[in-house]
Amino acid sequence: MTSASLATPAIIRLAPFEAAIFDMDGTLLDTEAVFRDIVFDVCTELGFEMTHDVHRSMVGSSHETTNRLLIEAYGVAFPYALFDEKCRVSMRERSHAGVPVKPGAVEFITELRARGIPAAVATSSRNPHAEHHLSAAGLLDLFETVVTRDDVVHPKPHPEPYLTAAERLGVNPRRCLALEDSHSGVRAAHAAGMQTVMVPDLVGPNDDIHALGISIMESLVHVHLAAFDRD
Repeated sequence: MTSASLATPAIIRLAPFEAAIFDMDGTLLDTEAVFRDIVFDVCTELGFEMTHDVHRSMVGSSHETTNRLLIEAYGVAFPYALFDEKCRVSMRERSHAGVPVKPGAVEFITELRARGIPAAVATSSRNPHAEHHLSAAGLLDLFETVVTRDDVVHPKPHPEPYLTAAERLGVNPRRCLALEDSHSGVRAAHAAGMQTVMVPDLVGPNDDIHALGISIMESLVHVHLAAFDRD
């Protein structure tokens, strides 16, 4: 990713918004790199060779999509249920010491609360994982609602997670700001009609993402600066 591909606050000003909805892993929480290492380790333990291409295709995906991608990559003999269990156990063990938060996240959410702007999380993770990680990061109480995979019929890239979050907040989706790091999440938020900002983590924007015409910013620090006028 080059600096020319990143929109900066000096160039862009976000439109006014009445609510902010955040993806969790890779957007609020700096967990994707940790999970990548776990995925590689677990696949090796199970006798399969994980590749960076397969891993990148999994970023931001629901459990169902991840299952399908791994079966396509390694065949029907791939033990997805065992893989998923081992990954979850390892992730929980590594989070005992706390879960790292993305730079600028706490400051941005704090100002949202000060301005009376409600915030929510829309994640492809299931409820126990989401609540555990947000609690471990000290963020859970900062959000009015958390929409997980358990709350929707259709996960990302379908817009239902974002539409559900907006409905719970009582805000028109077109008056919501959505923050995402993955392609599937960006597509979900954009399809929901939200002002969407991609903050890339492990995967940068491709031509399809650029074609959506969304904003792309380097970090939540940049989003925070672009969100509000400063005296």
